Amino acid sequence: MRLPFTQVDAFADRPFTGNPAAVMPLGAWPEDALLQAIAAENNLAETAFTVPLDDGPADYELRWFTPTSEVEMCGHATLASGHVLMGARDRVRFATRKAGLLEVARDGQGYALTLPVWIPHPKPLPEIVAALDVDPADVVETLWHERHYGVVVLAHEAAVRACTPDMRRLARSGDWLTIVTSLGRDTDIVSRAFAPGAGIDEDPVTGSAHAVVVPYWAERLGRASLSAFQASARGGHLACRLEGDRVVLGGTCVTVIEGVMTLR
Repeated sequence: MRLPFTQVDAFADRPFTGNPAAVMPLGAWPEDALLQAIAAENNLAETAFTVPLDDGPADYELRWFTPTSEVEMCGHATLASGHVLMGARDRVRFATRKAGLLEVARDGQGYALTLPVWIPHPKPLPEIVAALDVDPADVVETLWHERHYGVVVLAHEAAVRACTPDMRRLARSGDWLTIVTSLGRDTDIVSRAFAPGAGIDEDPVTGSAHAVVVPYWAERLGRASLSAFQASARGGHLACRLEGDRVVLGGTCVTVIEGVMTLR
């Protein structure tokens, strides 16, 4: 079995920035155990697998795997999949098992990724806050979303950048994506995202995190369009806008590896 393989840096304007994802188009779905083994071999935040669809609103079915598990929604690997599969089209639509219909469309020199709005709600998160090792005086608010997203709003960007989580302790909270976020200095908002329970200590640039934080910040700032920066070591910029029950994220992609995975 020979499987085409493309590694893409998503939300990036040059190699080795943004968030890397493997995109592997398939003709049909193999056993889940094989998909998980491939994702573990790739050892990236996500490997995206696609299968073409002949009817319905979507062009492909899309699934995403971390090195340890399948996830409900991954924004950067969806953007990367659109980049790989767009061809001469203006847009590509993906059917997913738990996140509904997602779309990647051409937008100037880059792409616009459309995700569902996942609005977080206030909830105490004392164990997560303690694991993040942030100054309690800097914690403005904590929120959560039922799809296993925790949000810790901090008072300023410096606190976001200085956050040094205890990853083992944070992983004990389970397979959560923990987001720390604040108003930014050079962008409207700045964030970081941690998912050690899914085998990813810090995710470089997280599309799904912005499906959660953009509606929060849009309400606080009183406007639907925001600029965002994810302050990981690789870093990535996102143009964000809220459109009804959808979040639209703008970004560019860079292909860094093309090849074939051979399974004997």
